[in-house]
Amino acid sequence: MPGEKAQAPGPFFNNSALGLRIKRDVGTVNVRLVSWNINGLRAVLKKEFIESMRRLNADVFMVQETKLQEPQLTREMTDIEGAHACWSFSTIKKGYSGVGAWTKPTPIHIRHGIDIPEFDDEGRILELEYDKFTLFNVYFPNGQQSPERLDYKLRFYDAFFAYTQTLKEAGRPIIICGDVNTAHAEIDLRHPTANSKRSGFLPVERAWVDKILAMGYVDTFRHVHPDEEKYSWWSYRSNARKSNAGWRIDYFYVSRDILDNGWIQDAWIDNDILGSDHCPIGLDLVIPS
Repeated sequence: MPGEKAQAPGPFFNNSALGLRIKRDVGTVNVRLVSWNINGLRAVLKKEFIESMRRLNADVFMVQETKLQEPQLTREMTDIEGAHACWSFSTIKKGYSGVGAWTKPTPIHIRHGIDIPEFDDEGRILELEYDKFTLFNVYFPNGQQSPERLDYKLRFYDAFFAYTQTLKEAGRPIIICGDVNTAHAEIDLRHPTANSKRSGFLPVERAWVDKILAMGYVDTFRHVHPDEEKYSWWSYRSNARKSNAGWRIDYFYVSRDILDNGWIQDAWIDNDILGSDHCPIGLDLVIPS
């Protein structure tokens, strides 16, 4: 699989100077992970993005839909808060797709994609391997453009989770975050009936989320907040964000061993941060150091 060794590879928790919230007296470390579909990195940098990053204070800050290629990276994008920046770019279309991350702890290994060109070429997957777990930042496809793209989306789900399942079955704790482009249940969007025939809430897509959960992954926000109606994406049409006519399509999934080991402290959605048609979501963990 395409990949790279990060500089000075090492365990997730060994360098408190990188900003990790270590509780030395109890032998644990607090870790904050943040995910945000920013709908264009160049655009969001003009909308107090750096200030939002500082406010959220993540150990690993992941973004989807960067909409840029490697030659377009600037120091403003790569040199943020002393973090290690890593990227996956679309190689088939400019200004399209793409994911990125700024990680204060240095990953042991960084991989781009799952070694299937038709999915990897759109720059949708970034895999960060740490000592304690493997973290995926993923921009899942949107199926609204055509039946062919819906088919691509479903095949992407198949291929990606087949890959992560091999790691999970080998004993790796897995965290998957990003824009999944599917609302799971009626509680996850303001107008479920009106959108029941729209990609993003089709029965076949919702069934795939059922399958993800049956494979042993946990929807962390719904686990922590089983009855809360809160959304992460709003259409730019009809002032949907102002009226809160939203969808919850951004997720942190974890393998069940992370839940069983008591690592989950909180899972949240920050509706107060603007700059994109999505808002940031987060996962706070407490992990043995």
